[in-house]
Amino acid sequence: MTAAAAAFALGAMSAQAAENVTYLFPAPDFLPAFAPLQLAKSKGYFEEAGLDVTFRIGKGGADVATQVAAGNADLGGAIGDTPIIVRPNGLDVRGVALLGGHGLTQLAWRTDTGITGPADLEGKTVGVISYQASTYYALRGALASEGLDENDVSIQSVGAGGLIQLMAAGRLDAIADSPDATVGVQEAGIEIDQVPVDTLFPSMAQAIIASGETIAERPEMIRAFVAAVLRAVEDISADPAAAAQEFAAVVPQYQDREDEVRKILEDYATLVYPPAEGHPLGTFDPARMKAVQDFYLEAGIVQSAVPVEDLYTNEFVQ
Repeated sequence: MTAAAAAFALGAMSAQAAENVTYLFPAPDFLPAFAPLQLAKSKGYFEEAGLDVTFRIGKGGADVATQVAAGNADLGGAIGDTPIIVRPNGLDVRGVALLGGHGLTQLAWRTDTGITGPADLEGKTVGVISYQASTYYALRGALASEGLDENDVSIQSVGAGGLIQLMAAGRLDAIADSPDATVGVQEAGIEIDQVPVDTLFPSMAQAIIASGETIAERPEMIRAFVAAVLRAVEDISADPAAAAQEFAAVVPQYQDREDEVRKILEDYATLVYPPAEGHPLGTFDPARMKAVQDFYLEAGIVQSAVPVEDLYTNEFVQ
């Protein structure tokens, strides 16, 4: 056999050996929020781990959890808080990795509104993607930290595009969302101030979730997938500018928008990805998980609590 033929045969064997994995995004897959997944795929990290990953798009974290629990996707994206909300409804899912030690949600407001901090939101109009989004619940937690609730402000569900458009038009005073939206508002020429919600309420970062059945039957697949994604998170943290170039090269919606992506990834690298003290990148903090569940229970967002250890596992983070 020639060297070329041997190489071809080896490649064919590797392709056959690759394990198929379907991953479900909670929102459009081109968002910079999902750069770790896109880069893990484009840079060959999944392939090196022996995985053939297919991306699909769901309709929010709750839908992702439903599909993952039903076996319609092997893994999915949500927020660390999501299992708290869905497990009382009988969905057997857990977080298997947390993409950062800090909360995803940023609370940002126009500087021309007279708002100087979260306590000034009373009577103001605040935008969220939807009332089912984890960012909405994080906003409610932030309001509660200031003695306010959803009746003290006008919370509007406006969709991802509406967050930027309506802030630019002056129809929203503030938004609660990821760095994707806050940087987008700034790119539209609007001057804002912002605060990470997890400085007010212990909300969490994006998470990878899996069903109990997949955890039991395919642990090595999960371990390999998590390692590949966390490797990409570390790449972004080490050099957001280079990561922005790589992301824009593989995501058509952001071609020629590398500077905007760089700003977004810099925010992730500084505000979201750094590990929490005492908890390595990727791992969940049970005390934080309990604090969030206690709030959701008190606020009536969930009707019952489940054992904290049923909400996550750190066994797949190396």
